[in-house]
Amino acid sequence: MHFPELSKIVPDNRTFAKLVKVIGDKEQFSEEHLPAVEEVVGSAEKAQEILEAARASMGTDISQIDLVNIEMFADRVIKLADYREQLHDYLLTKMTAVAPNLSTLIGEQVAARLISHAGSLTNLAKYPASTVQILGAEKALFRALKTKGNTPKYGLIFHSSFIGKANTKNKGRISRYLANKCSIAARIDCFGDFNSNKFGEKLKEQVEERLNFYDTGNAPKKNIDVMHEVLEEVKKDGLSVESKKRPAQGDADDKKDKKKKKKEKKEKKSKKESSEVPEQMEVEAAPEPSPSSEKKKKKKKKSKKEDSD
Repeated sequence: MHFPELSKIVPDNRTFAKLVKVIGDKEQFSEEHLPAVEEVVGSAEKAQEILEAARASMGTDISQIDLVNIEMFADRVIKLADYREQLHDYLLTKMTAVAPNLSTLIGEQVAARLISHAGSLTNLAKYPASTVQILGAEKALFRALKTKGNTPKYGLIFHSSFIGKANTKNKGRISRYLANKCSIAARIDCFGDFNSNKFGEKLKEQVEERLNFYDTGNAPKKNIDVMHEVLEEVKKDGLSVESKKRPAQGDADDKKDKKKKKKEKKEKKSKKESSEVPEQMEVEAAPEPSPSSEKKKKKKKKSKKEDSD
């Protein structure tokens, strides 16, 4: 109400709050305050424009009590803006240390939201790509399952710039592809032995190529070729990648050795069973005559006696 033209000249909230403190009452604003305004704004032309706007302003007068309250509120806005910058810097440093590939792929803020929603980077790495795609849209998913409607195409991934670039008909396809790449990046960050964002850069290029493919039809690179390229670059930098992996021939030899050991164990067991004869088989007691067999014998004897008589 006091100086409405200032918001049109300076749209940034933080800079606006700083100027409110410097200018104060527009009636007392003069050329003496220009150096302080220039320091806040960063240009002499803009400072002169603010001075001319203050002289020709259509705003109403302001009381001293209102001015004090406005300056106190401006102080709080400035402190909150500074605190927000500190949090943003902390998030950047933390995400580059914890999940460099995921943050390179979709940005630090979206990656941090995904990790926070999953509970940890390990939980996010264990999720399949279909779960990562709708992570954050659980209510819409269960509502759609109850009402038998259309399920959501994306959750927190929607805040990524790639989905904003895609056309309306391709948003679901690119979200599925992006979720696949996010799950790969999260697994590399969680279970990898090295801290590098080269995988994230290549995965980001793949997503951009897929967007280009939807528009132009140019076929993108295959995932296996891209991964081989990244591995070669990582080897050139001197990072150990093969610490957890073995060559294919070694894996085949290990499998053969395991099969041989199993066969040998089975043969040993069979030999022991054949050599060891149980005591019950060695000394067998004669079977006791059953009562039915005794009755039959008595009947036979009686019949013979009758025949003789």
